[in-house]
Amino acid sequence: MTQEEMEARDAAEKQKELKYGAESVISLVMPVSLCMIVTIATIQSVPFFTTHDTQLAYTPMHESQDQTTGTRVGYALLNVVIVIAIVVCMTMLLVTLYKYRCYTAIHGWLLVVSMMLLFFMSWLYFDQLIQTHNIAFDMITEYLIIWNFGVGGLFAIHWKGPLKVQQAYHVFTSALMALILIKNLPDWTGWMLLGGIAVYDLVAVLCPGGPLAQLLEVAQERDEPLFPALIYSSTMAWITMADTGAQADTGDRDVAKFSAGGGTENASESDRSRVGMNATPNPGQMGGGMVAEEDDEENTGVKLGLGDFIFYSVLVGKAATTNDWGTIVACYVAIIVGLVCTLMILSIFQKALPALPISVAFGIIFYFGSHAMITPMVDHMNAYSAFM
Repeated sequence: MTQEEMEARDAAEKQKELKYGAESVISLVMPVSLCMIVTIATIQSVPFFTTHDTQLAYTPMHESQDQTTGTRVGYALLNVVIVIAIVVCMTMLLVTLYKYRCYTAIHGWLLVVSMMLLFFMSWLYFDQLIQTHNIAFDMITEYLIIWNFGVGGLFAIHWKGPLKVQQAYHVFTSALMALILIKNLPDWTGWMLLGGIAVYDLVAVLCPGGPLAQLLEVAQERDEPLFPALIYSSTMAWITMADTGAQADTGDRDVAKFSAGGGTENASESDRSRVGMNATPNPGQMGGGMVAEEDDEENTGVKLGLGDFIFYSVLVGKAATTNDWGTIVACYVAIIVGLVCTLMILSIFQKALPALPISVAFGIIFYFGSHAMITPMVDHMNAYSAFM
């Protein structure tokens, strides 16, 4: 091979890496943005989800405005400890079931959660939507719509369906779960939970004995994909259940590692099913990870856990409760920048990384920086006609 041919090949490879890098980023930014937009629009238009008249059973400590700061901090911290303890127990249960190949139990567990979201929670969302906007709707039609929506979601998520339909259901259910958390979590508990779950995410993924690290390790050893109800996939992978284990009906598809620039490189046998980013699970919805897959040169994709969608949306949704669009936009930009930074780090280190810490840290900093400093300063300057 001549020098010119080698240079041409290198240029073509760099161009392909750049192309796949942009496509990989867009394939994540678009659904994450859509999930956050649905959450923001609902918070802004449906007061039901901003009224804290109910509380989750596993956050027993109630906060109120007449409590002292120390009391509220203590109650919020206790609630967060209880929630994270439940998350750890649920994750360890999932790991144990997966290690002993109890796929039917896992599938049943995820099926029950999906049914609650797709039928009951979706009905609650739709009912509040039509009540808020005073839309005339008979109950029979409403039930038929929810029934068809739920059955279609079960088929798309747990069996077979078009990729776009599966993606749409994942985005909606993630936004719905975020709205439920925003409504039922006390204010200070919600903010402290975001920070606590990001710290847990670091430990669960990066520590050798972390529960999510164990789950990924077992999946790699068995060369098995994670379950479709756990992850948002930008490429299709049919998942079926069998007594011998989870099978991927993808023919000779090779799973590839996410490489620098967002491209892919063929994985060795020990590196197959490499998961690049983790989604922190929560008591109601479990998250998967981000996986880069390669079918051919024109079919690459990534997977991002639904837990990440949920907590991204919780953060920006809590910002939306302030009705301050400067703060809302700041949090949105912070989350997207954090996601892109995580992708860049992933492409460099080529190892499992948690997806929440950077985005959540940026989002919290931008929220309090904008809401407590920038917005009051701008309002003060505007009151004194500083911009005239």
